[in-house]
Amino acid sequence: MSEKINILLNKQTLTKNDLSYLLSLKNEERDFFLRGVGNKYVETLGKKVFFRGLVEFSNYCTKDCYYCGIRKSNSNAERYEIDDKAIVEAAIFAHENKYGSLVLQAGERSDTAFTERITKLLKEIKSVTKGELGITISLGEQSEETYQEWFDAGAHRYLLRIESSKRDLYYQIHPEDKKHDFETRINCLKTLQKIGYQTGTGVMIGLPFQSYDDLAEDLLFFKSMNVDMVGMGPFIEHTETPLYEHKDALWPIQRRFDVSLNMIAALRLLMPDINIAAATALQAIDPMGREKALRYGANVIMPNITPTANRKDYTLYENKPCTDEGAEDCSNCLGIRVEMAGREIGYNEWGDSKHFFKRQNKKK
Repeated sequence: MSEKINILLNKQTLTKNDLSYLLSLKNEERDFFLRGVGNKYVETLGKKVFFRGLVEFSNYCTKDCYYCGIRKSNSNAERYEIDDKAIVEAAIFAHENKYGSLVLQAGERSDTAFTERITKLLKEIKSVTKGELGITISLGEQSEETYQEWFDAGAHRYLLRIESSKRDLYYQIHPEDKKHDFETRINCLKTLQKIGYQTGTGVMIGLPFQSYDDLAEDLLFFKSMNVDMVGMGPFIEHTETPLYEHKDALWPIQRRFDVSLNMIAALRLLMPDINIAAATALQAIDPMGREKALRYGANVIMPNITPTANRKDYTLYENKPCTDEGAEDCSNCLGIRVEMAGREIGYNEWGDSKHFFKRQNKKK
């Protein structure tokens, strides 16, 4: 068994069958695989882990995704919107604490008031941090003009998760209408790449109706799309969503966690030079979840610097960790966690995707 894994650890091109096999590994074989990837990835990327200070500044959303706790139809969600001053202060905190980068995330909106507000915020953050703070945004589907405007205003990385790259499964977890169009999502990713963003996407792992083959296809989708970064994690059900009725069809929560680590490790083998985030959802299942992700392939971690009063309301899933910590607490905690994982923090570094620069050079 370990001989087969050794062959795959050193194979130049992994097939769908190879990936599906690696994702299904358990027990000693799985440990052997994860350790092998951990050792290999340090040789490629080194031990540095990059911080992205995460600001979840609004949970108002125009989408109605079947899995999400802040979906438009959830009338029990406590809606909030953090004002511009608090967002800029969070950016200053990230800058002063040498994070290197910031992530702005919110529910999906594309109205003019929202898009203009983001442009203004990006310019202000760039100004107050003297252009030294990298900015990632995760604000959903927008027009090409809006993406370009935000890029020109200072954002240089964009995360737009696909959640499932399999069209049929996509429509089992989203309404099938113009607001939730699979092709539009993919076209937005292509537009982001065309403009010049470091472009990221991601999926949920352990959805109802999902197989190892589906997840293997997700990994191959990341490669075929030539993405620069990936954020993915275990599916955790939320009681106020339509998908909750399928809770009995889910893999056990520990299996979802284990396969998520297998996914991170397999993706690191498949795309050695991209950025992979250690998702917060991992810690919702295992107190050491994010450290384990860092050991086995992830190289980005996101301290939550959203004002504490609002964190509990940005509930994409239930049992979200760290909702009662302040920004200082979260930073100190994660610093220790990174060290425990045998990694070191790249302070004051944007931590850009090496894959992005290779992709750009090939265009020239």
